[in-house]
Formats: sequence, C-alpha cells, structure tokens
Amino acid sequence: MAAVKGGDELVLAVNSGSSSLKFGLYGRPARDSDPPLALSGGADGIGHSNGRLQIQSAEGETLQDEKYALDSQGAALKEILAAVERFAGARPAAVGNRIVHGGPHLREHQAITPGLVKTLREAVHFAPLHIPPAVKLIEETAQLLPGVAQYACFDTAFHRTMPETSRRFALPEHLYDMGVERFGFHGLSYESIVERLGDDLPERVVCAHLGSGASLVALHRGRSIDTSMGMTPTGGIPMATRSGDLDPGILLFLLRTEKLTADQVEDLLNRESGLKALSGGESDMRLLEKAAAEGHVRAKLAIESFAFAARKFIGAYAAELGGLDLLVFTGGIGEHSAPMRDRICRGLDFLGIAGGDPERCAKVRVMTAEEELQIARITWRLHR
Repeated sequence: MAAVKGGDELVLAVNSGSSSLKFGLYGRPARDSDPPLALSGGADGIGHSNGRLQIQSAEGETLQDEKYALDSQGAALKEILAAVERFAGARPAAVGNRIVHGGPHLREHQAITPGLVKTLREAVHFAPLHIPPAVKLIEETAQLLPGVAQYACFDTAFHRTMPETSRRFALPEHLYDMGVERFGFHGLSYESIVERLGDDLPERVVCAHLGSGASLVALHRGRSIDTSMGMTPTGGIPMATRSGDLDPGILLFLLRTEKLTADQVEDLLNRESGLKALSGGESDMRLLEKAAAEGHVRAKLAIESFAFAARKFIGAYAAELGGLDLLVFTGGIGEHSAPMRDRICRGLDFLGIAGGDPERCAKVRVMTAEEELQIARITWRLHR
C-alpha cells in the first residue's frame, strides 16, 4: 500500500451507481504525475440482502471482502470510511463526488456549497433518477465527515465544448432556454482517456464507453464535439435496459393508446427496454453472448442490434471529424468483450479499421475506465 502521511494528504473519490458505491483513496500528487492510490474498492448490491464490501490495497491485495446488507448509499459510505480509518489510519481532507447530471447551470467541476446543492435540487426534473440520490449522498457525507471539503465532478462538464449544432434539438426556442438540449454523459471516463493519452492523442478520435450504460463521443483535438446520449442518459444506442434513441412519435402513440403516465413511460424506457427487451428478458452482455452461442435467436438479435447502433455512430462521427485516427473502447463491455469489439468494427475497413483487436489494428485502443482516478485528479486541482 502506498505510504500515507496523514489526513491532509488524502482525497476520497466517490463514484456512486444505482446499487453500488465505488471509491478510490489517493494521496497528493507530485508535480506532473497522477495522485498515488492508497486504497480502492466499493460496495455492491446496495439495497439488497446479498450486498458485498471489498477493499484492496494499492498493490491489489484484498484487505476486506465481506457480505453486507447495506440499505443505502450513506450506509455503504459509512462502512467505507470505517475501512479507510482502519487501513489508512486517517480520514480524507477532501471528497470528490461523481455527479451524473447537474442540469443547465452546473457544467464545470467545482466546490460543493449550499448554493450548488440548491441548484442541483432545482434541476431534479432533468435527472430524477440521478440527482436526488446524489444530493442525499452529499448531505450524508457532510454528516459523516463534518468540515471536510467536498467537490462536484460532473459527467456533463466534459461535453460543454460541443458546438450548438450538436447541443440543440430541433425544438422551439423557449424549450432550449429551459435547458432542453444535449448534455452528454460518461464525461469523467472520456476526460480520463484524453488525459492518459496526453501527447499521443491524435486529432480525430471516437471513444466508445460500453457497459450497462453506453455512449460514444467524437473528439476533435481532445474536445467533445458530439456525443450519443442526449438530455438524459436514456438516449443514444440501446443499452442494458435503456431504449436509446426513439422516434418521438412512439411516445405519443403510447400515451394515447396505453394511457401511460410519465412515471410509467420512464420505467419503460429506462428499466424495461434495450437489450432486455430485444432479448426477451436478459440484459447482461456476457450471458447474452453465451446464449447466442447456444443458438438463442433473440439473444443474437440483441447483440447484433447493439453492435449495429455503435457502428452507425462511429461512422457518423468519422464523417463529422473528416476521418478517424483512433477508435478507443472502454467500459465493461468495451474492455472485456473482444467478440463485441469485432462485431462493431465489422465493415469499418473504409476507415482503416480491421477488427477490434488493438494488437492487429493500430487504429484501435482498449483502455480501462478510470473514473475514480479522474475524480481524484479534479479534486486535487480544486483543493488547494
């Protein structure tokens, strides 16, 4: 484990999901280097009886692996902080929080203040699934770590460089003034990739963050110029349980014929669609690939639809960029499913891409998503 000098040398990077809470504990970085990792891990299965808490040292040694019945993000954080105290012997001097959506008025990483929390609350209708738990975790962190500075690291911040042609939907002006625009997500993942590539980052890049939530981004000289997710993380390509892009008329049809409420539509689009709907019930890509190999027709449909949609965005972004110098895969599926990378790359020979194996194609890279490290980088820059 990396040497820990004291509480003033630590930041805690917190990455919350719907039923998980990942973290990284990082020391103060030396000049022109990344903050050193001291501890990492997280809690899974939050809200379920089969939850688990795992803690690893900087060298990857398992320090703790126990079953927990954690009923909330706050309960998980309390256990994580106890582990930090036990294994690092200190409490963090600052906490960096991943916040998926900050609405139209919070588009830069910044210190968390009462005013910021108020603005987040006012933006809840932009992300009703994400903002309330984010606010609650910020408040619970303040209770568990009184006086410790907190920072907001927004997934949407990376995409603030998009031109108006990418940001705006073809809707009346007053809706744009209300904040109805393309925000984009997975920004911390993309920001981390740009930072890690550094001087090796070419001019025209497409990154594909593929996991249970999935998106793609077009990068011109390291800046986001377009991305597949829209005003919410529901848009773009089909995901594990999210629909991705739809003809808006479908929603009108459902409202008129099925008499669905807004909550029912939200549940349909975010929890009952995507790979789950296409396959007939399964949303895990690993299980879908296994089922497809055994001849399951609907599983094959889900897999091919996912690859087809990702390939369409890559082609479109290559057109926007005027060519493609590098295609980066990241996220759980992007990193670990070589068959999916090959499916997506099938037919991209005209862009100089021959398959999804980086050892055989110089234009393809596979990179680990390092959101916690990026949160730590941002937090150290803001915490002076």
